[in-house]
Amino acid sequence: MKKIIYIALISLFSTAIYAQNIAPQDLNGMRAIGSPANPKVRMSWDRYHDYAQITQFAKDIVKAYPNLVKMESIGKSFEGRDIWVLTITDFKTGEEKNKPGFYIDGGIHANELQGVEVSMYTAWYLAENFNSVKFISTLLKEKVFYIALTISPDSRENFIYKENNSNTSRSGMRSFDNDGDGLVNEDKLDDLDGDGNIVMMRRKSKTGRFKIDPKYPTRMYQVRGDEKGEYEMLGYEGMDNDGDGLVNEDQIGTYDPNRDWGWNWQPNYVQNGALFYPGTLPETRAVKDFITKHPNIAGAQSYHNYGGMFLRGPGAAEDDPLYSRQDIEVYDNIGKLGEKMIPGYNYFILHKDLYTVYGGEIDYLSLTRGIFTFSNELMTSYKLFNQKSSWSRWDNDEFNEFDKYLLFGDGYVEWKPFNHPQFGEIEIGGAKKNYIRNHPGFMLQEDAHRNMAFTLYHAYQTPKLEIVDIKTEQLKGGLTAVTATVMNTRIIPTHSTHDIKNKIERPDYISLKGAKVISGMTVENEDLNLFTEQKNSPQTIKVANISGMGNVKVRWIVSGNPNGATVEVSSAKGGFVSDKVGK
Repeated sequence: MKKIIYIALISLFSTAIYAQNIAPQDLNGMRAIGSPANPKVRMSWDRYHDYAQITQFAKDIVKAYPNLVKMESIGKSFEGRDIWVLTITDFKTGEEKNKPGFYIDGGIHANELQGVEVSMYTAWYLAENFNSVKFISTLLKEKVFYIALTISPDSRENFIYKENNSNTSRSGMRSFDNDGDGLVNEDKLDDLDGDGNIVMMRRKSKTGRFKIDPKYPTRMYQVRGDEKGEYEMLGYEGMDNDGDGLVNEDQIGTYDPNRDWGWNWQPNYVQNGALFYPGTLPETRAVKDFITKHPNIAGAQSYHNYGGMFLRGPGAAEDDPLYSRQDIEVYDNIGKLGEKMIPGYNYFILHKDLYTVYGGEIDYLSLTRGIFTFSNELMTSYKLFNQKSSWSRWDNDEFNEFDKYLLFGDGYVEWKPFNHPQFGEIEIGGAKKNYIRNHPGFMLQEDAHRNMAFTLYHAYQTPKLEIVDIKTEQLKGGLTAVTATVMNTRIIPTHSTHDIKNKIERPDYISLKGAKVISGMTVENEDLNLFTEQKNSPQTIKVANISGMGNVKVRWIVSGNPNGATVEVSSAKGGFVSDKVGK
Protein backbone atom coordinates (compact mmCIF):
# COMPACT_ATOMS: atom_id res chain seq x y z
CA MET A 1 0.00 0.00 0.00
CA LYS A 2 2.82 2.40 0.91
CA LYS A 3 4.46 1.63 -2.44
CA ILE A 4 1.26 2.47 -4.31
CA ILE A 5 0.89 5.80 -2.45
CA TYR A 6 4.55 6.64 -3.15
CA ILE A 7 4.15 5.97 -6.87
CA ALA A 8 0.96 8.07 -6.94
CA LEU A 9 2.75 10.99 -5.26
CA ILE A 10 5.62 10.79 -7.74
CA SER A 11 3.14 10.76 -10.62
CA LEU A 12 1.26 13.74 -9.15
CA PHE A 13 4.53 15.65 -8.69
CA SER A 14 5.56 14.98 -12.29
CA THR A 15 2.15 16.09 -13.55
CA ALA A 16 2.43 19.28 -11.50
CA ILE A 17 5.78 20.11 -13.09
CA TYR A 18 4.33 19.84 -16.60
CA ALA A 19 1.18 21.73 -15.59
CA GLN A 20 3.32 24.66 -14.46
CA ASN A 21 5.09 24.65 -17.84
CA ILE A 22 8.43 24.18 -16.10
CA ALA A 23 10.91 22.18 -18.13
CA PRO A 24 11.76 19.09 -16.05
CA GLN A 25 15.32 18.21 -15.20
CA ASP A 26 16.62 14.86 -16.24
CA LEU A 27 16.76 12.46 -13.31
CA ASN A 28 20.53 12.13 -13.55
CA GLY A 29 21.52 15.56 -14.79
CA MET A 30 20.42 19.11 -15.53
CA ARG A 31 18.77 20.54 -18.63
CA ALA A 32 21.16 22.53 -20.79
CA ILE A 33 19.81 26.06 -21.18
CA GLY A 34 18.29 26.65 -24.61
CA SER A 35 17.46 22.99 -25.23
CA PRO A 36 14.35 20.99 -24.33
CA ALA A 37 15.02 18.62 -21.43
CA ASN A 38 12.72 15.81 -22.42
CA PRO A 39 11.59 16.24 -26.05
CA LYS A 40 8.66 14.18 -27.26
CA VAL A 41 10.39 13.73 -30.62
CA ARG A 42 13.99 12.69 -30.01
CA MET A 43 16.31 13.78 -32.79
CA SER A 44 20.06 13.72 -33.33
CA TRP A 45 21.19 16.97 -34.91
CA ASP A 46 24.75 15.83 -35.61
CA ARG A 47 23.83 13.95 -38.80
CA TYR A 48 22.11 14.40 -42.16
CA HIS A 49 18.72 12.79 -42.72
CA ASP A 50 17.39 11.08 -45.84
CA TYR A 51 13.90 11.45 -47.31
CA ALA A 52 12.36 8.59 -45.32
CA GLN A 53 13.71 10.04 -42.07
CA ILE A 54 12.51 13.53 -42.99
CA THR A 55 9.03 12.18 -43.70
CA GLN A 56 8.98 10.22 -40.45
CA PHE A 57 10.14 13.28 -38.51
CA ALA A 58 7.25 15.29 -39.95
CA LYS A 59 4.74 12.60 -38.98
CA ASP A 60 6.23 12.29 -35.49
CA ILE A 61 6.14 16.02 -34.75
CA VAL A 62 2.50 16.22 -35.91
CA LYS A 63 1.55 13.25 -33.72
CA ALA A 64 3.35 14.71 -30.71
CA TYR A 65 1.94 18.24 -31.12
CA PRO A 66 -1.39 18.08 -33.02
CA ASN A 67 -2.46 21.49 -31.68
CA LEU A 68 0.70 23.12 -33.04
CA VAL A 69 1.74 21.29 -36.20
CA LYS A 70 -0.01 20.20 -39.40
CA MET A 71 1.55 18.40 -42.35
CA GLU A 72 0.65 18.57 -46.03
CA SER A 73 2.11 17.73 -49.41
CA ILE A 74 2.14 20.77 -51.67
CA GLY A 75 3.04 18.75 -54.77
CA LYS A 76 5.22 16.04 -56.20
CA SER A 77 8.85 16.16 -57.27
CA PHE A 78 9.96 15.04 -60.73
CA GLU A 79 10.42 11.47 -59.43
CA GLY A 80 7.13 11.53 -57.55
CA ARG A 81 8.16 12.31 -53.97
CA ASP A 82 5.90 14.46 -51.81
CA ILE A 83 7.14 17.96 -51.02
CA TRP A 84 6.23 18.27 -47.36
CA VAL A 85 5.27 21.53 -45.67
CA LEU A 86 4.72 21.82 -41.93
CA THR A 87 2.32 24.53 -40.76
CA ILE A 88 3.24 25.52 -37.20
CA THR A 89 1.21 27.86 -35.00
CA ASP A 90 -0.96 27.80 -31.90
CA PHE A 91 -4.15 26.76 -33.66
CA LYS A 92 -6.17 27.58 -30.53
CA THR A 93 -5.47 31.32 -30.91
CA GLY A 94 -7.18 31.95 -34.23
CA GLU A 95 -7.16 30.91 -37.86
CA GLU A 96 -3.76 30.70 -39.48
CA LYS A 97 -4.87 32.87 -42.43
CA ASN A 98 -5.50 35.72 -39.97
CA LYS A 99 -1.95 35.63 -38.63
CA PRO A 100 1.19 37.05 -40.27
CA GLY A 101 2.94 34.15 -41.98
CA PHE A 102 6.60 33.24 -42.32
CA TYR A 103 7.88 30.85 -45.00
CA ILE A 104 11.07 28.75 -44.63
CA ASP A 105 12.64 26.28 -47.03
CA GLY A 106 15.88 24.37 -47.43
CA GLY A 107 17.61 22.12 -49.90
CA ILE A 108 16.70 23.70 -53.23
CA HIS A 109 20.32 22.83 -54.04
CA ALA A 110 20.33 19.26 -52.81
CA ASN A 111 24.07 18.97 -52.15
CA GLU A 112 23.64 21.81 -49.64
CA LEU A 113 22.51 19.33 -47.03
CA GLN A 114 22.33 21.43 -43.90
CA GLY A 115 19.59 23.74 -45.20
CA VAL A 116 17.15 20.89 -44.70
CA GLU A 117 18.51 20.19 -41.22
CA VAL A 118 18.08 23.82 -40.16
CA SER A 119 14.49 23.79 -41.45
CA MET A 120 13.79 20.58 -39.51
CA TYR A 121 15.53 21.90 -36.39
CA THR A 122 13.39 25.06 -36.52
CA ALA A 123 10.17 23.05 -36.68
CA TRP A 124 11.34 20.79 -33.87
CA TYR A 125 12.49 23.64 -31.64
CA LEU A 126 9.27 25.63 -32.05
CA ALA A 127 7.07 22.67 -31.15
CA GLU A 128 9.22 21.29 -28.31
CA ASN A 129 9.63 24.67 -26.58
CA PHE A 130 6.10 26.06 -26.93
CA ASN A 131 5.22 25.13 -23.35
CA SER A 132 8.49 26.13 -21.70
CA VAL A 133 9.90 29.23 -23.46
CA LYS A 134 7.67 32.30 -23.25
CA PHE A 135 9.08 33.89 -26.41
CA ILE A 136 8.28 30.77 -28.48
CA SER A 137 4.78 30.56 -27.00
CA THR A 138 4.09 34.22 -27.82
CA LEU A 139 5.54 33.83 -31.31
CA LEU A 140 3.28 30.89 -32.16
CA LYS A 141 0.23 32.66 -30.79
CA GLU A 142 0.94 35.69 -33.01
CA LYS A 143 2.46 34.11 -36.14
CA VAL A 144 2.21 31.08 -38.38
CA PHE A 145 5.23 29.29 -39.87
CA TYR A 146 5.21 27.39 -43.14
CA ILE A 147 8.30 25.19 -43.32
CA ALA A 148 9.07 23.33 -46.56
CA LEU A 149 11.55 20.78 -45.24
CA THR A 150 13.21 19.92 -48.56
CA ILE A 151 12.18 21.19 -51.98
CA SER A 152 14.58 19.03 -54.02
CA PRO A 153 13.97 15.62 -52.42
CA ASP A 154 15.00 13.57 -55.48
CA SER A 155 18.46 15.02 -55.75
CA ARG A 156 19.01 14.86 -51.99
CA GLU A 157 18.44 11.11 -52.14
CA ASN A 158 20.84 10.92 -55.04
CA PHE A 159 23.50 12.87 -53.16
CA ILE A 160 23.23 10.70 -50.07
CA TYR A 161 23.02 7.28 -51.70
CA LYS A 162 24.81 7.65 -55.04
CA GLU A 163 28.33 8.57 -56.05
CA ASN A 164 28.84 12.34 -55.87
CA ASN A 165 31.33 15.05 -55.07
CA SER A 166 30.63 18.10 -52.92
CA ASN A 167 29.22 20.00 -55.91
CA THR A 168 26.87 17.33 -57.30
CA SER A 169 24.03 17.03 -57.62
CA ARG A 170 23.05 20.67 -57.32
CA SER A 171 20.02 20.30 -59.57
CA GLY A 172 17.05 17.94 -59.57
CA MET A 173 16.91 14.62 -61.37
CA ARG A 174 15.33 15.57 -64.69
CA SER A 175 17.46 14.17 -67.52
CA PHE A 176 18.94 16.16 -70.40
CA ASP A 177 21.31 15.60 -73.31
CA ASN A 178 23.98 17.95 -72.03
CA ASP A 179 26.57 17.34 -74.78
CA GLY A 180 24.17 17.28 -77.73
CA ASP A 181 25.06 13.79 -78.95
CA GLY A 182 21.52 12.43 -78.90
CA LEU A 183 22.09 10.38 -75.73
CA VAL A 184 20.97 11.13 -72.17
CA ASN A 185 23.07 10.71 -69.03
CA GLU A 186 25.54 8.44 -70.82
CA ASP A 187 28.67 9.90 -69.27
CA LYS A 188 27.98 10.33 -65.57
CA LEU A 189 30.40 10.41 -62.67
CA ASP A 190 32.21 7.10 -62.10
CA ASP A 191 33.06 5.96 -58.59
CA LEU A 192 36.27 4.16 -59.48
CA ASP A 193 36.90 2.67 -56.02
CA GLY A 194 33.24 2.21 -55.02
CA ASP A 195 33.36 4.23 -51.78
CA GLY A 196 30.47 6.57 -52.64
CA ASN A 197 32.72 9.64 -52.88
CA ILE A 198 33.74 11.20 -56.16
CA VAL A 199 37.20 12.56 -55.40
CA MET A 200 40.06 13.82 -57.59
CA MET A 201 42.35 12.06 -60.04
CA ARG A 202 46.05 12.86 -60.30
CA ARG A 203 48.91 11.48 -62.37
CA LYS A 204 52.64 11.85 -62.01
CA SER A 205 54.03 14.10 -64.71
CA LYS A 206 57.28 15.88 -65.42
CA THR A 207 55.29 18.82 -66.71
CA GLY A 208 52.73 18.85 -63.89
CA ARG A 209 52.11 22.00 -61.89
CA PHE A 210 51.01 20.43 -58.62
CA LYS A 211 52.81 18.99 -55.60
CA ILE A 212 51.86 17.17 -52.41
CA ASP A 213 51.69 19.34 -49.32
CA PRO A 214 54.22 17.76 -46.90
CA LYS A 215 52.16 18.92 -43.89
CA TYR A 216 48.90 17.44 -45.16
CA PRO A 217 49.46 14.52 -47.56
CA THR A 218 45.89 14.58 -48.90
CA ARG A 219 46.29 18.17 -50.08
CA MET A 220 47.62 19.14 -53.51
CA TYR A 221 48.86 22.66 -54.07
CA GLN A 222 49.70 24.47 -57.28
CA VAL A 223 53.34 25.48 -57.65
CA ARG A 224 54.31 29.06 -58.40
CA GLY A 225 56.92 30.78 -60.48
CA ASP A 226 59.77 28.50 -61.57
CA GLU A 227 59.05 25.82 -58.97
CA LYS A 228 58.68 22.44 -60.62
CA GLY A 229 55.60 20.33 -60.01
CA GLU A 230 55.27 16.56 -59.77
CA TYR A 231 51.64 15.85 -60.69
CA GLU A 232 48.97 16.90 -63.14
CA MET A 233 45.36 17.03 -61.98
CA LEU A 234 42.88 15.15 -64.18
CA GLY A 235 39.63 16.32 -62.61
CA TYR A 236 37.01 14.38 -60.72
CA GLU A 237 36.82 10.59 -60.75
CA GLY A 238 35.39 9.37 -64.00
CA MET A 239 35.87 7.73 -67.39
CA ASP A 240 35.06 8.52 -70.99
CA ASN A 241 32.05 6.23 -71.18
CA ASP A 242 30.91 7.19 -74.69
CA GLY A 243 34.28 7.50 -76.41
CA ASP A 244 33.98 11.18 -77.31
CA GLY A 245 37.22 12.23 -75.62
CA LEU A 246 35.40 13.87 -72.66
CA VAL A 247 34.96 12.69 -69.08
CA ASN A 248 31.82 13.20 -66.95
CA GLU A 249 30.30 15.59 -69.49
CA ASP A 250 26.70 14.27 -69.53
CA GLN A 251 25.43 13.96 -65.99
CA ILE A 252 21.97 13.88 -64.45
CA GLY A 253 20.29 17.28 -64.22
CA THR A 254 22.90 20.07 -64.42
CA TYR A 255 20.17 22.73 -64.44
CA ASP A 256 19.74 25.04 -61.46
CA PRO A 257 16.33 25.05 -59.73
CA ASN A 258 17.19 28.43 -58.24
CA ARG A 259 17.12 29.98 -61.71
CA ASP A 260 13.57 28.83 -62.48
CA TRP A 261 11.57 31.60 -60.81
CA GLY A 262 9.35 34.25 -62.33
CA TRP A 263 11.20 37.51 -61.72
CA ASN A 264 13.83 38.77 -64.17
CA TRP A 265 14.17 35.26 -65.58
CA GLN A 266 16.76 34.93 -68.35
CA PRO A 267 17.34 32.01 -70.76
CA ASN A 268 20.22 29.59 -70.34
CA TYR A 269 22.59 31.48 -72.64
CA VAL A 270 22.32 34.48 -70.28
CA GLN A 271 21.83 32.73 -66.94
CA ASN A 272 23.51 29.35 -66.86
CA GLY A 273 21.29 26.72 -65.27
CA ALA A 274 17.98 28.20 -66.46
CA LEU A 275 15.69 25.96 -68.49
CA PHE A 276 12.97 26.73 -71.05
CA TYR A 277 10.81 29.20 -69.15
CA PRO A 278 10.22 30.17 -65.51
CA GLY A 279 8.30 27.38 -63.81
CA THR A 280 9.68 24.52 -65.91
CA LEU A 281 10.19 22.37 -62.82
CA PRO A 282 7.39 20.75 -60.77
CA GLU A 283 9.22 21.50 -57.51
CA THR A 284 9.39 25.26 -58.04
CA ARG A 285 5.84 25.36 -59.40
CA ALA A 286 4.59 23.69 -56.22
CA VAL A 287 6.30 26.29 -54.03
CA LYS A 288 5.00 29.19 -56.17
CA ASP A 289 1.45 27.89 -55.98
CA PHE A 290 1.73 27.51 -52.21
CA ILE A 291 3.11 31.03 -51.75
CA THR A 292 0.39 32.54 -53.95
CA LYS A 293 -2.32 30.76 -51.96
CA HIS A 294 -0.95 32.22 -48.71
CA PRO A 295 -1.00 36.02 -49.05
CA ASN A 296 -0.44 36.29 -45.29
CA ILE A 297 3.26 35.42 -45.77
CA ALA A 298 5.14 38.57 -44.77
CA GLY A 299 8.68 37.20 -44.35
CA ALA A 300 10.70 34.35 -45.81
CA GLN A 301 13.99 32.51 -45.35
CA SER A 302 15.74 30.14 -47.75
CA TYR A 303 18.74 28.13 -46.57
CA HIS A 304 21.73 27.45 -48.86
CA ASN A 305 25.48 26.99 -48.51
CA TYR A 306 28.38 28.01 -48.63
CA GLY A 307 30.09 31.17 -47.31
CA GLY A 308 28.47 32.40 -44.10
CA MET A 309 26.18 35.12 -45.50
CA PHE A 310 22.82 36.76 -44.91
CA LEU A 311 21.83 37.69 -48.46
CA ARG A 312 19.12 40.11 -49.45
CA GLY A 313 18.08 40.98 -52.99
CA PRO A 314 18.12 42.07 -55.60
CA GLY A 315 19.84 39.41 -57.65
CA ALA A 316 20.70 41.87 -60.44
CA ALA A 317 21.96 45.47 -60.29
CA GLU A 318 19.18 46.80 -62.54
CA ASP A 319 16.66 46.03 -59.78
CA ASP A 320 18.39 48.15 -57.13
CA PRO A 321 15.90 51.05 -57.57
CA LEU A 322 13.07 48.73 -56.54
CA TYR A 323 14.40 48.64 -52.96
CA SER A 324 13.37 51.84 -51.20
CA ARG A 325 15.27 53.47 -48.36
CA GLN A 326 12.52 52.44 -45.95
CA ASP A 327 12.66 48.78 -46.99
CA ILE A 328 16.46 48.73 -46.91
CA GLU A 329 16.32 50.00 -43.32
CA VAL A 330 14.27 46.92 -42.44
CA TYR A 331 16.79 44.60 -44.07
CA ASP A 332 19.69 46.46 -42.43
CA ASN A 333 18.16 46.12 -38.98
CA ILE A 334 17.77 42.36 -39.31
CA GLY A 335 20.93 41.63 -41.31
CA LYS A 336 23.30 43.63 -39.14
CA LEU A 337 21.95 42.01 -35.98
CA GLY A 338 22.55 38.66 -37.70
CA GLU A 339 26.27 39.43 -37.94
CA LYS A 340 26.32 39.62 -34.14
CA MET A 341 24.19 36.52 -33.67
CA ILE A 342 26.38 34.34 -35.90
CA PRO A 343 30.07 35.27 -35.73
CA GLY A 344 31.79 34.89 -39.07
CA TYR A 345 28.65 35.53 -41.11
CA ASN A 346 28.25 38.72 -43.16
CA TYR A 347 25.20 40.69 -44.27
CA PHE A 348 25.46 41.12 -48.05
CA ILE A 349 23.52 42.20 -51.14
CA LEU A 350 23.26 39.27 -53.54
CA HIS A 351 24.35 40.81 -56.84
CA LYS A 352 26.80 43.26 -55.29
CA ASP A 353 28.68 41.05 -52.84
CA LEU A 354 28.26 37.56 -54.33
CA TYR A 355 27.20 37.32 -57.97
CA THR A 356 24.32 38.12 -60.30
CA VAL A 357 21.34 35.78 -60.20
CA TYR A 358 18.49 36.00 -62.69
CA GLY A 359 15.28 34.10 -61.99
CA GLY A 360 16.14 33.40 -58.36
CA GLU A 361 13.75 32.54 -55.54
CA ILE A 362 14.87 35.50 -53.44
CA ASP A 363 13.67 37.97 -56.11
CA TYR A 364 10.49 36.01 -56.76
CA LEU A 365 9.50 36.26 -53.10
CA SER A 366 10.62 39.88 -52.64
CA LEU A 367 9.53 41.45 -55.92
CA THR A 368 6.55 39.45 -57.14
CA ARG A 369 5.00 38.84 -53.71
CA GLY A 370 6.30 41.75 -51.62
CA ILE A 371 7.79 39.41 -49.00
CA PHE A 372 10.82 40.52 -46.96
CA THR A 373 13.27 37.70 -47.74
CA PHE A 374 16.74 36.54 -46.74
CA SER A 375 18.78 33.69 -48.13
CA ASN A 376 21.42 32.36 -45.75
CA GLU A 377 24.60 30.75 -47.07
CA LEU A 378 25.40 28.29 -44.29
CA MET A 379 28.89 27.29 -43.14
CA THR A 380 32.10 29.27 -43.52
CA SER A 381 35.77 28.54 -42.91
CA TYR A 382 35.67 31.13 -40.12
CA LYS A 383 33.85 28.57 -37.98
CA LEU A 384 36.71 26.07 -38.17
CA PHE A 385 38.93 28.00 -35.74
CA ASN A 386 36.63 30.97 -34.99
CA GLN A 387 38.91 33.38 -36.77
CA LYS A 388 39.33 34.96 -40.16
CA SER A 389 41.70 33.23 -42.53
CA SER A 390 45.24 34.62 -42.58
CA TRP A 391 46.25 32.54 -45.60
CA SER A 392 46.31 33.66 -49.20
CA ARG A 393 44.32 31.79 -51.83
CA TRP A 394 47.52 29.93 -52.75
CA ASP A 395 48.25 28.69 -49.26
CA ASN A 396 44.79 28.20 -47.75
CA ASP A 397 44.95 24.89 -45.87
CA GLU A 398 42.38 25.54 -43.14
CA PHE A 399 40.23 22.54 -43.96
CA ASN A 400 43.22 20.23 -44.04
CA GLU A 401 44.45 21.55 -40.70
CA PHE A 402 40.98 21.25 -39.21
CA ASP A 403 40.71 17.71 -40.52
CA LYS A 404 44.05 16.78 -38.98
CA TYR A 405 43.47 18.15 -35.49
CA LEU A 406 39.69 17.93 -35.00
CA LEU A 407 38.45 15.23 -37.40
CA PHE A 408 41.49 12.96 -37.20
CA GLY A 409 41.58 12.39 -40.94
CA ASP A 410 37.88 11.63 -41.43
CA GLY A 411 37.34 14.46 -43.95
CA TYR A 412 39.49 13.10 -46.79
CA VAL A 413 39.96 9.95 -48.83
CA GLU A 414 43.64 9.04 -48.81
CA TRP A 415 45.28 8.85 -52.23
CA LYS A 416 45.41 5.33 -53.69
CA PRO A 417 46.60 3.90 -57.02
CA PHE A 418 44.17 3.01 -59.81
CA ASN A 419 44.68 1.65 -63.32
CA HIS A 420 42.51 3.90 -65.45
CA PRO A 421 41.33 2.66 -68.90
CA GLN A 422 42.11 6.02 -70.55
CA PHE A 423 44.70 7.68 -68.30
CA GLY A 424 46.73 4.64 -67.28
CA GLU A 425 48.36 4.57 -63.83
CA ILE A 426 46.77 7.30 -61.74
CA GLU A 427 45.92 7.99 -58.10
CA ILE A 428 42.56 9.00 -56.63
CA GLY A 429 41.88 10.89 -53.40
CA GLY A 430 40.66 14.12 -51.86
CA ALA A 431 37.79 15.60 -49.87
CA LYS A 432 34.77 13.43 -49.16
CA LYS A 433 31.50 14.56 -50.70
CA ASN A 434 30.03 15.81 -47.41
CA TYR A 435 33.10 17.73 -46.27
CA ILE A 436 33.98 21.38 -46.99
CA ARG A 437 30.45 22.52 -47.98
CA ASN A 438 28.60 20.73 -45.20
CA HIS A 439 29.17 21.03 -41.45
CA PRO A 440 30.99 18.34 -39.51
CA GLY A 441 28.54 16.74 -37.10
CA PHE A 442 29.59 18.40 -33.87
CA MET A 443 29.25 21.85 -35.48
CA LEU A 444 25.87 21.29 -37.09
CA GLN A 445 23.51 21.85 -34.16
CA GLU A 446 25.14 25.08 -33.04
CA ASP A 447 24.91 26.65 -36.48
CA ALA A 448 21.38 25.31 -36.91
CA HIS A 449 20.36 27.01 -33.67
CA ARG A 450 22.06 30.31 -34.48
CA ASN A 451 20.52 30.46 -37.95
CA MET A 452 17.14 29.50 -36.55
CA ALA A 453 17.44 32.31 -33.97
CA PHE A 454 18.19 34.78 -36.77
CA THR A 455 15.13 33.57 -38.65
CA LEU A 456 12.89 33.75 -35.58
CA TYR A 457 13.98 37.35 -35.02
CA HIS A 458 13.03 38.08 -38.62
CA ALA A 459 9.66 36.38 -38.08
CA TYR A 460 9.10 38.29 -34.84
CA GLN A 461 9.52 41.56 -36.76
CA THR A 462 6.72 40.79 -39.23
CA PRO A 463 3.78 43.15 -38.64
CA LYS A 464 1.89 43.14 -35.36
CA LEU A 465 -1.15 45.40 -35.51
CA GLU A 466 -2.76 46.86 -32.40
CA ILE A 467 -5.73 49.17 -31.99
CA VAL A 468 -4.12 51.48 -29.47
CA ASP A 469 -6.93 54.01 -29.12
CA ILE A 470 -10.62 54.46 -29.91
CA LYS A 471 -12.26 57.73 -28.98
CA THR A 472 -15.65 59.28 -29.64
CA GLU A 473 -16.78 62.92 -29.99
CA GLN A 474 -20.36 64.13 -29.98
CA LEU A 475 -21.28 66.29 -32.99
CA LYS A 476 -24.40 68.27 -33.85
CA GLY A 477 -27.50 66.69 -35.27
CA GLY A 478 -27.21 63.42 -33.38
CA LEU A 479 -23.93 62.52 -35.06
CA THR A 480 -20.82 61.07 -33.44
CA ALA A 481 -17.19 60.98 -34.63
CA VAL A 482 -15.36 57.72 -33.95
CA THR A 483 -11.57 57.90 -34.31
CA ALA A 484 -9.40 54.80 -34.20
CA THR A 485 -5.60 54.67 -34.06
CA VAL A 486 -3.97 51.51 -35.37
CA MET A 487 -0.25 50.92 -34.76
CA ASN A 488 2.21 48.43 -36.20
CA THR A 489 4.52 47.58 -33.29
CA ARG A 490 7.14 45.76 -35.37
CA ILE A 491 9.65 47.01 -37.96
CA ILE A 492 8.30 45.27 -41.08
CA PRO A 493 5.49 47.24 -42.76
CA THR A 494 2.27 45.65 -43.95
CA HIS A 495 3.38 46.37 -47.52
CA SER A 496 6.81 46.91 -49.06
CA THR A 497 7.13 50.02 -51.20
CA HIS A 498 7.43 47.83 -54.31
CA ASP A 499 4.18 46.12 -53.27
CA ILE A 500 2.40 49.48 -52.84
CA LYS A 501 3.58 50.83 -56.18
CA ASN A 502 2.55 47.72 -58.10
CA LYS A 503 -0.55 46.85 -56.02
CA ILE A 504 0.67 43.29 -55.43
CA GLU A 505 -1.45 42.76 -52.34
CA ARG A 506 -4.78 44.30 -51.34
CA PRO A 507 -4.82 47.36 -49.07
CA ASP A 508 -5.32 47.03 -45.32
CA TYR A 509 -8.96 47.36 -44.29
CA ILE A 510 -10.12 49.18 -41.15
CA SER A 511 -13.86 48.73 -40.62
CA LEU A 512 -16.49 49.95 -38.19
CA LYS A 513 -19.23 47.37 -37.72
CA GLY A 514 -22.44 47.65 -35.72
CA ALA A 515 -22.98 51.38 -36.28
CA LYS A 516 -24.74 53.46 -38.96
CA VAL A 517 -21.79 55.00 -40.82
CA ILE A 518 -22.45 58.24 -42.69
CA SER A 519 -18.89 58.93 -43.87
CA GLY A 520 -15.38 57.58 -43.44
CA MET A 521 -11.98 59.16 -43.81
CA THR A 522 -8.26 58.83 -43.19
CA VAL A 523 -6.86 61.33 -40.70
CA GLU A 524 -3.85 62.99 -42.30
CA ASN A 525 -3.22 65.56 -39.51
CA GLU A 526 -5.60 65.65 -36.58
CA ASP A 527 -4.20 68.89 -35.17
CA LEU A 528 -4.72 70.75 -38.44
CA ASN A 529 -8.01 68.99 -39.25
CA LEU A 530 -6.69 67.46 -42.46
CA PHE A 531 -8.67 64.45 -43.68
CA THR A 532 -9.03 62.40 -46.86
CA GLU A 533 -12.59 61.20 -47.29
CA GLN A 534 -13.33 57.79 -48.77
CA LYS A 535 -16.56 58.39 -50.65
CA ASN A 536 -17.35 54.79 -51.55
CA SER A 537 -18.04 52.15 -48.88
CA PRO A 538 -17.18 54.48 -45.97
CA GLN A 539 -17.73 51.72 -43.42
CA THR A 540 -14.48 50.02 -44.54
CA ILE A 541 -11.56 52.40 -45.01
CA LYS A 542 -8.76 51.25 -47.29
CA VAL A 543 -5.24 52.01 -46.05
CA ALA A 544 -2.32 51.57 -48.47
CA ASN A 545 0.21 50.66 -45.76
CA ILE A 546 0.91 50.67 -42.06
CA SER A 547 4.63 51.29 -41.76
CA GLY A 548 6.96 49.55 -39.37
CA MET A 549 6.67 51.13 -35.90
CA GLY A 550 4.15 53.51 -37.45
CA ASN A 551 0.44 54.19 -37.11
CA VAL A 552 -2.60 55.34 -39.02
CA LYS A 553 -5.73 57.12 -37.83
CA VAL A 554 -9.17 56.75 -39.34
CA ARG A 555 -12.45 58.45 -38.52
CA TRP A 556 -16.07 57.66 -39.09
CA ILE A 557 -19.08 59.91 -38.74
CA VAL A 558 -21.98 57.82 -37.48
CA SER A 559 -25.60 58.45 -36.73
CA GLY A 560 -26.63 57.71 -33.17
CA ASN A 561 -24.71 56.12 -30.31
CA PRO A 562 -21.78 53.92 -31.56
CA ASN A 563 -21.04 52.31 -28.17
CA GLY A 564 -20.72 48.55 -28.59
CA ALA A 565 -19.75 48.80 -32.26
CA THR A 566 -16.60 46.97 -33.34
CA VAL A 567 -13.47 48.29 -35.02
CA GLU A 568 -11.87 45.58 -37.13
CA VAL A 569 -8.47 45.69 -38.80
CA SER A 570 -7.77 43.18 -41.57
CA SER A 571 -4.38 43.07 -43.28
CA ALA A 572 -3.20 40.29 -45.58
CA LYS A 573 0.30 40.32 -44.10
CA GLY A 574 -0.48 42.08 -40.82
CA GLY A 575 -3.21 39.83 -39.49
CA PHE A 576 -6.59 40.56 -37.92
CA VAL A 577 -7.42 42.50 -34.73
CA SER A 578 -10.61 44.01 -33.34
CA ASP A 579 -11.82 46.08 -30.41
CA LYS A 580 -15.07 47.56 -29.10
CA VAL A 581 -16.11 51.19 -29.11
CA GLY A 582 -16.73 52.59 -25.63
CA LYS A 583 -15.66 49.51 -23.73
